[in-house]
Amino acid sequence: MTEDIPHVDEVADDEIPIVSEEAETYEVSEEGEVEQIIDPLQEAIQRAEKAEKEIAYKEAETQNVRKRMLTEKSDTIKYGGMGMARRMLTILADVDRALSGISDDDETAIAQGLRLLRNKMWRELEADGVKAIEAKGKMFDPSKMEAITTIPASENFAAGQVVDVLESGFMYKDRIITIARVVVASE
Repeated sequence: MTEDIPHVDEVADDEIPIVSEEAETYEVSEEGEVEQIIDPLQEAIQRAEKAEKEIAYKEAETQNVRKRMLTEKSDTIKYGGMGMARRMLTILADVDRALSGISDDDETAIAQGLRLLRNKMWRELEADGVKAIEAKGKMFDPSKMEAITTIPASENFAAGQVVDVLESGFMYKDRIITIARVVVASE
């Protein structure tokens, strides 16, 4: 190799490679081009640093996926009964419609049985996290209520206040199962 490197006397000033203080070495190829010789140790250090960064990124990505999966699993466990609660609420609504045809002072076995069934179903749903959306007399909340119609505001009901509930709404823990359909006072 040293035979290929011309002596300083034979090289023109503009062909002399500039050597930095980092002690980089150069060699001149047969075509007369100056090529930098990379120190194998420096190259290994650079590859190791790059690999460390990639490992750190992959590790962070893995932890993010793990956290996301734990959150999803937690939500699945927390809200797993929501579908059953929704189905039971439709049955409860049917029982309420049956009870609406029976007077409050009716003491027949069927009336008492329906009231008992309704109360027991509601207690079980409440124990599981179902609660009714309180709407009548409250201010209209579009995240929990749907305004079916409006009536003019009066002394009893200010603008934006719920006058009547047409269909009850329910929540399961902190999520809405069904929205309340209401009548709202407006200006």
